Amino acid sequence: MKTLARDSILMIHPLGYRPEAAGRDISRLANIMPPLGLASIAAYLEQQGIRTHIVDCFAHPDDQRVIRDTLQAMRPAFVGFSCTTSSFLDAVRLAAMARKELPGVRTVFGGPHVSALREDILRQYPDIDFVVVGEGEQTLAELIRADGEGAQDIPGVVSRCGGDAVFSGHRKKSLELDSLPFPAYEKLAGYPVAYRLPIFNYPSTPNTSCISSRGCPYVCSYCDRSVFQRTFRYNSADYLYAHLKYLGERFGIRHINFYDDQFTFNRRRIEKFCRMMIDRPLGMTFNCAVRAEHIDFELLRLMKSAGCWMASLGIETGDPELLARHRQNADLDMLAGKIRLIKKAGIRVKGLLMMGLPGESEQSIRRSMDYVYSLPIDDFNLAKFTPFPGSPLYEKIREFGTFDEDWEAMDCMQFRFVPHGMTRERLEELFTEFYKRHFQRPRVLAGYAAMLWQSPDSWKRFALNLGDFLRFARSNRRIAQERSDG
Repeated sequence: MKTLARDSILMIHPLGYRPEAAGRDISRLANIMPPLGLASIAAYLEQQGIRTHIVDCFAHPDDQRVIRDTLQAMRPAFVGFSCTTSSFLDAVRLAAMARKELPGVRTVFGGPHVSALREDILRQYPDIDFVVVGEGEQTLAELIRADGEGAQDIPGVVSRCGGDAVFSGHRKKSLELDSLPFPAYEKLAGYPVAYRLPIFNYPSTPNTSCISSRGCPYVCSYCDRSVFQRTFRYNSADYLYAHLKYLGERFGIRHINFYDDQFTFNRRRIEKFCRMMIDRPLGMTFNCAVRAEHIDFELLRLMKSAGCWMASLGIETGDPELLARHRQNADLDMLAGKIRLIKKAGIRVKGLLMMGLPGESEQSIRRSMDYVYSLPIDDFNLAKFTPFPGSPLYEKIREFGTFDEDWEAMDCMQFRFVPHGMTRERLEELFTEFYKRHFQRPRVLAGYAAMLWQSPDSWKRFALNLGDFLRFARSNRRIAQERSDG
């Protein structure tokens, strides 16, 4: 039998459900984001002399055959999976397949779900050999170099020892982000055309996502902190500009979505970056997520001049008492004022909200509707609150309502948690009403009509998939299939 190739790993981004259902998944029609975490780790490992290959099953749902072929051709010593809660069990299935296909291969899992549950993962799932907790680059490099031996001495690893699962502890020092190579985008099959930003969220193509920071300085009740804990780091303006220049020259990228939680947290960084974009234009526009405390009109005007096309801003709920329970600096008047400043600067505004937080009621949902409809918001995303492992609410969530902890269904598009005093059916009705009333407003309709020339590719995608979008609007189901849970 052929031996396995040392210092090599096949990295997999799992789909999370049966591949034959992918064509009916509304989330894939609306948005396919490149697995930037895997691409970043791959670039680092290659720099360390470790051979890598990436298979992204979310972008390419039929890639199970590709996984088998790659296992046989590459014969990697490790197979790695980066997974969320909803894709975890699919990754377990693929890990079992890999071990059967290539006896002796080691399976290693990373991502927020396993970083939160750590030892329990190895205790419950025998097809998983290692869990990488937190940032993956250094930990995975050391684990692969050691060929999996002595894992209990490598910081950031959960491994089996003496019949039980043992966590070696968190790494004491985080990576300097500017020291990292750019993500290995070239290892993502079909990049960039295989990926697409949310519909009506970009002016031009090709486009892509980019991450220029890790972590978040705030502690909200609903956010998972298991990977980066309470750290917050960011790339310098020089690195950020060089990264965008590379994307433009290598892949022809014309629009970037910064997938950072707090893009404007360090004002000096963004001021310098914007001035570089103005003084040495790259022919690119960009979106970013901001927090109200870290923007003002002067900064917003500079961002607009640098190419900022849209800013997303977390509202969560328009009910002041509910917001104060779950988020720091809960000031809806200040938030509304900053939203108006974004519009005044000529930047599109996207509001990010949740429905179904602990303490939610029909009255609080009505307040959220009134609040959102009073603001000049161009687009919004209303997520169904989901208590993920690693979030402060997770351990005590059943005190606040009923929780059907079905991991595969925990994708923020189903009400798995129902607050006391509410029913799932009523939440679904109010969710549908929230969206319908938004899209029936004349100003909003006029804004989407303007997308005919502001984002023509979005309208093309919308028209091509109109039937699927209408089915989603009627059924509120992510995948067009009957589910036993209703």
